[in-house]
Amino acid sequence: MNRSFIDAGPAIALADIHLRLPSPAGEVNILRGIDLIVTAGEALGVVGPSGSGKSTLMMVMAGLERPTEGRVQVLGRDLGTMDEDQLALFRRDSIGIVFQSFHLVPTMTAQENVAIPLELAGQPDAFARAQDLLDQVGLAQRRVHYPSQLSGGEQQRVALARAFAARPRLLLADEPTGNLDGATGQAVIDLLFDLHDRQGTTLVLITHDRAVASRCGRTVQLKDGRIEGEGP
Repeated sequence: MNRSFIDAGPAIALADIHLRLPSPAGEVNILRGIDLIVTAGEALGVVGPSGSGKSTLMMVMAGLERPTEGRVQVLGRDLGTMDEDQLALFRRDSIGIVFQSFHLVPTMTAQENVAIPLELAGQPDAFARAQDLLDQVGLAQRRVHYPSQLSGGEQQRVALARAFAARPRLLLADEPTGNLDGATGQAVIDLLFDLHDRQGTTLVLITHDRAVASRCGRTVQLKDGRIEGEGP
């Protein structure tokens, strides 16, 4: 593993995280007192049933959702002290995110989609780096194809290449195989862990699949917005 991102401090430190959201039926408690430390360089699997708060927890880690109470520290930064512009720059420079539904720009080629975060960061070699990443995920010959011309598995591989493009210190993956068949999903997971190992990136993997979660060094079980258990 590339250990350039691994240091003595935690990558993520969550302290007494609560998140309550309004609804027509009254306030809903999504997260109920989450305390969690994720060590730099580790792979953590977060499992639990639908509605347990897994995706919301990831959004809090990414600074895309602000908790009602509690403190969120990511890569040594207190997200609660940052405004939206600062959070956006922080995500651009330090965090890669992979969603279940790919979120590729339909009017851009595979190479252009991967180059987006690099161009936003002002890197002059954005397209060369994007091509190299597409080669790493086995899509060198598909670089000029648009998302509609790619299979689901190919689109998710493009999404993975984009997430790793800026060499993020933290990667958050939310059900990355949820829209894929078994064999394709397995190939994507293999690729995800290969990139994680090569770059030394801290990985938080949200999944309902315990077999996928078992690939991580540690797992936590979420239920009704609380951590119910933890294991290797």
